[in-house]
Amino acid sequence: MAKRIGVHLGTAGGASNAVQRAREIGANTFQMFSSSPRMWRAPQVDPKQCERMRKLRAELDVGPLVIHTSYLVNVCSQTKEFREKSVVAFRGEIERALAFGADYLVLHPGSWKGMTRDEGLKLAAESIEKAIDGLPWEGTTFTILIENTAGSECSLGGSFDQVAELVALLKAHAPVAVCLDTCHTHVSGYDIVSDQGYTDTMKQIAATVGFKAVRVWHCNDAKTARGSKLDRHEHIGQGTIGVEPFRRLLNDERFAHAAFIAETPVDEEGDEERNVRALKSLVQSS
Repeated sequence: MAKRIGVHLGTAGGASNAVQRAREIGANTFQMFSSSPRMWRAPQVDPKQCERMRKLRAELDVGPLVIHTSYLVNVCSQTKEFREKSVVAFRGEIERALAFGADYLVLHPGSWKGMTRDEGLKLAAESIEKAIDGLPWEGTTFTILIENTAGSECSLGGSFDQVAELVALLKAHAPVAVCLDTCHTHVSGYDIVSDQGYTDTMKQIAATVGFKAVRVWHCNDAKTARGSKLDRHEHIGQGTIGVEPFRRLLNDERFAHAAFIAETPVDEEGDEERNVRALKSLVQSS
């Protein structure tokens, strides 16, 4: 199977249009939001869009389909009301992902401000368990992916071991794996740029989440320096990460099973296609 390379796409005119858009720009996988990422209330999913999405994906060989959870969701909020709203919203995200036939739903673990990290981790696990209780995913390929974060103060998931801890807590309750983001990895302090740094970072991935658990890499260059804790994405090869780490990652056989999806800026028309093309150009033929 061809290496899966794509980008986050909008859903204007209907979510299923993103499948055709992916193919038009040379992608064979993509990520999308299932509703507005900045609104709590989400509209009902159109069954016709779901059916068309499944049909087009099969016809055009586009997959996996990755959905990113709303930015509002914070499953480890210290505020009970906000946490309860997050549980309801995350359950809705899962229901829509299942309706669309998505393979993966990416979740940022959230912020534990006002608590200890361990308290935040416990609340995150409890909230996710509530959100997924009783949902029918047996017989599907659907998996929740916990994403590493940029490591800002009180942000859960800023290190691989934190991601691994949350995955371990959830494994008995849901299909769960990992999404790693190159920008987040870089700005949280891991070295993926130098040869030795890349080797050392891979050892840490192996010792925590494990290679097989990494189902998606968000491929984003970074506007800020390593260790800055600032989540600012840049076009592939134009930031502080540079081209070579992406070449190394895309050709790393330990991630042969993973999808590589850019969440790079759209500063002008054609940027989505340019970033997909940039990633595809780095893949070495076997």
